[in-house]
Amino acid sequence: MDKRDYYEVLGVSRNATKDEIKKAYRKKALEYHPDKNPGDKKAEEKFKESAEAYEVLSNDEKRSRYDRFGHAGMSGAAGGFSGGGMTMEDIFSSFGDIFGDAFGGFGGFGGSRRSSRRVNKGTNLRVKVKLTLNEIAGGTEKKIKVTKYDTCTTCDGTGAADSDSMSNCTTCRGSGHVTRVTNTMLGQMQTTSVCPSCGGEGKIITKKCTACYGEGVVQKEDVIKINIPAGVAKGMQMTVSGKGNAPRRGGVNGDLLVVIDEEDHPELIREGNNLIYNLFISIPDAVLGTHVEVPTVDNNVKIKIDPGTQPGKILRLRGKGLPEVNGYGRGDLLVNVNVWMPKNLTREEAKIIEKFRESGSFTPRPDKNDKGFFDRMRGYFE
Repeated sequence: MDKRDYYEVLGVSRNATKDEIKKAYRKKALEYHPDKNPGDKKAEEKFKESAEAYEVLSNDEKRSRYDRFGHAGMSGAAGGFSGGGMTMEDIFSSFGDIFGDAFGGFGGFGGSRRSSRRVNKGTNLRVKVKLTLNEIAGGTEKKIKVTKYDTCTTCDGTGAADSDSMSNCTTCRGSGHVTRVTNTMLGQMQTTSVCPSCGGEGKIITKKCTACYGEGVVQKEDVIKINIPAGVAKGMQMTVSGKGNAPRRGGVNGDLLVVIDEEDHPELIREGNNLIYNLFISIPDAVLGTHVEVPTVDNNVKIKIDPGTQPGKILRLRGKGLPEVNGYGRGDLLVNVNVWMPKNLTREEAKIIEKFRESGSFTPRPDKNDKGFFDRMRGYFE
């Protein structure tokens, strides 16, 4: 099912400010919060949908990319560049502060309550993928091998040798933070800070896991499949959620950031979604006309060269370029006609050319009414 427009999801205009977007998200999040709608799967999906919209529109870079390319501009492994596949853990760890105290801090769902301790998130990985024009034209699937930190399977990411080797921190009682009350001339002041005993983890390990040495993560190689949509361009960045490094001792995985690069095509030059091909023809072909084959990203096509075609003429083959990244429209193939001039002639060839010159047929007569001529000239100097 196609995703709804993010602005429509939050009920804001495309010119909405950050404050307006935040207020709209808080309203939606409280309306569809799992604690308020226990067991309601539709409400849970709308809760996730609102969080996904806010995650994109509250970020300047992601919002700009979304405004330009729509959902395809956010696509990752599942067809979106960002935001796809958010879990409840992701939402509460990233946006829990927006709910305030309406549901007891971060609020659980299904009757449980989440700790107000922020969930750890692993670091992101960044890789560069080089694509051919053919892959860009049709979209492609790539398998990328990465070395990353993954959750230790021996201890399930806890970092402890066994269940008896981990207990709640006695200083913070498992909350990960401590609250202090001090008396001042203005009255009592309450401050909350990270627990100094457990470093905010809420747990104390007495015996470390021998596989990960208490870190909860181990380094390994992984092969990740990435679906790259058609029409991407050099410099675009895709985000594959949850495929980055795992955090120490549990939490949410980081993301895999995929930067797009392009291989040079041996014959075609990319200019946005248009492609340019420099065609060279002989003087007789330019004078008498001919049919020639030119390459496209799909196959070769035959085109007609009219008699008297001038050097620099641009032939436009509509729809033979690259597709838009959002799936609407396609660029053109621009064939730039060049007339090849021989440098070395035989004596007989020189006599023939001399007769042509004497006939006056080859005297230059530029067409001053040719608007395309002046457009081309202007392009050289802009």
